[in-house]
Order: sequence, then structure tokens, then C-alpha cells
Amino acid sequence: MPKVIFLVDMNAFFISCEMTRNDSLIGVPAAVAGDPKKRSGIILAANYEARSHGVRTAMVFHDALKRCPGLILVPPDHHFYQQKSQEVMDLLAGFTPILEQNSIDEAWLDMTGGEGLFGNPGQAAKHIMEEIKNRLGLWCSIGIAENKFLAKMAAEMKKPLGITELRESDIPIKLWPLPVKDMYGIGAKTAEKLGRMGIKTIGDLAKFDINLLSGALGEGGRVIHRHANGIDPCAVVARTTDDIKSIGRSTTLPEDVSDIEKARRVLMELADDIGMTARSHGKKGRTVHITLKYSDFRVVTRQATIPETFTTRDIYQAGYSLLEQNWSRSHPVRLIGISLSGFHGQSAADQLSLFDLKEITVTNDKNERIDNAMDKIRSRHGTGKITFAALVGKEKDGH
Repeated sequence: MPKVIFLVDMNAFFISCEMTRNDSLIGVPAAVAGDPKKRSGIILAANYEARSHGVRTAMVFHDALKRCPGLILVPPDHHFYQQKSQEVMDLLAGFTPILEQNSIDEAWLDMTGGEGLFGNPGQAAKHIMEEIKNRLGLWCSIGIAENKFLAKMAAEMKKPLGITELRESDIPIKLWPLPVKDMYGIGAKTAEKLGRMGIKTIGDLAKFDINLLSGALGEGGRVIHRHANGIDPCAVVARTTDDIKSIGRSTTLPEDVSDIEKARRVLMELADDIGMTARSHGKKGRTVHITLKYSDFRVVTRQATIPETFTTRDIYQAGYSLLEQNWSRSHPVRLIGISLSGFHGQSAADQLSLFDLKEITVTNDKNERIDNAMDKIRSRHGTGKITFAALVGKEKDGH
């Protein structure tokens, strides 16, 4: 029996969450941004009215206002977004127990064999979309395919409120004519390199000699070649709280970044999200791990051990130290990721001890009290009411 895989992708998630509790944001250009009052930071999510003016995720605040002077900006409330994300995942879990959350705003569902309960895949997707819209007030797009990669590509093809089926037989018609830069996992620099090799479309990539491709791009070349041909052997893996081995967040940047200050702001947001998630599950970890994907498709991973923690400050400081050690302006970054692991006595071999880094001082008890107090305030009043004074200070000097 062919697999039936859904990728449910929430549309403009952060700002859509805000729109569920603030009607004045509906129908006007609006975005969630780092610090609207101080006019600093980056755009974290923009609604479709703002996107029509060219406002994009990870765009610097000032650039967004130049493109859309009437843009309404809302401070981020990550506790609220995490809460809404959990509501989405709980709703999706009612359709299948085989659910793999890929990020705060998207998840794969293995819907194989569900026809008797929910109808054919198109009917099931429409049911899911309507449930999310009617019960939670949120919009989503859904990709339907026989594997995770194709489902992800399908979900991107029609937004917002789109349902797209992409079967293996559809690949030559729906996938191959697309520009290679539109393929999931390919950034601007890689697209440029592929262009110099005569690869302009996903179809060109699928038909290109795999040995020449791997010679130019290494293992990453083999991966994108398989994907271009619609091949992805990775299964949807259901996860429960007890099964959690790591808590991670990553983001693909809309453009290659060579300025560490921009990367630091992104890392700070990711670390804050991880800290809140770890505390909500009572998961203290000993290992902080960062991932950097460069514009040439090369991936670097680094990790460090710290005393057991789930505080945002400790996670961020450890991650930023690793970022600084592996940063080079001559190697622009396309993706940034950070994770916390080493829960419940898990060991981690060959790790760099952060005790060797003199600038980092871990004060777990104090930081836990601060985070717990902040979580309570955020739960009642929103993230915009409180932030980390020390991190705001660091934002000014770039550390």
C-alpha cells in the first residue's frame, strides 16, 4: 500500500496567532517583530497583506518599514505561540498517532490506511483544514504525497489555505519545471553553483549525473539529487514527551547572512523558544548543540557540555560561544539551528567543556527563578511585557 503522508504547515503562524486575539490586525499589513518600541530586531512573521508589500521573515525592521510604511508591528509572545502550537498538535493527533512535529508551526502526519475514517486524502485534508480554522481560528496549507520531502514541497505550492497533492507520477509535471532555487533545502549560493553547472530547474537537477553532482557538492549533492527525483526514505516518526531526546529549533534564512549580529538575534529567538519548551516538559539538558548550514551547502555542527539546565540564558550563552568560534564573514550562513539534549543521565562523548570558556558563568538557580517568573508573566500578559535586560545590553555591543 502506498504511503499517504501529509505536511500540515501553519500559514504566517506567529502573526496569525496574534490575529486570533486582536481583530484590529485582520485585513491590514501586520507583522511580529523583535522590538517594535525600540525599532530594532527582525521580522519574525508577516501576514499576507504585509507580504504583498515585500515584507519577509528575517528582514531587518527598518527595511520592512521602508517597503511598507503602514506596517503594524507586534512584539513576540513565544509562550502564547507555543500554547497555540500545542493546540494545533493536539488537534492533529486526533487524526493519526503517527505525527512528527517538524517545527513550532508544521508537522508530518502518516495518514496511511485512514480512508475508512476520514475519506480519501483530499477529503481528510479538507477536514483537518476546516477543524483548525473553525476551532482555533488559524489557517494552514497541506501537502499530500507518498513521502516527507514531496509532502513538504506540495505544502509550499499553494498558500494560504491550499491543499496540494504531489504523487510520484506528478513529479515531471508539477515539480520538475520549478526553478531549482524553489526546492526545499537549496539556498541562494547553492542555486548559483548549480546554475553555473547548467542546472536551472529541479528537472535539470533530477537528470544530472549524480557523480558529477556529488563531486561538486559532496553528500549534499546526492541528497538533493534523490529529492529532485522524488525519493525520500525517511519515515514519519511519532514522538512523545517521554521519548524526547533533544529539543531543537532551526530556521532557514531568506538570504545568506555574513553579519554575526543578525545571526545572533536569530539564535537568541531560537534559544528562548527552546528554553520555554524545555521548562514546559521539565527537561534539563547537559548538551547544547548548534548547526550552521553555509551557502555552499556545507554543514557544521558543534556541541558543548554545561551543567544541567533548562534556562534560556545558559542555552543562549553556550550556543553563542559556539557560534562565535565557528563564524567567518567569508562563509555566509543559510541555516541556523540550536538544540538542548543530554536529558536524564544521557552521556555525550567528545564534547567541548564550557568551563574552558572564561566568559561564560553558569548560575542555574538564579536563572531558573528568573525564567520561571518570566514564564508566569508571559503566560498572563504576553512576551512583549518582559525580556532579558542582560541580553538587550548585549544586543547593543554585538556580544
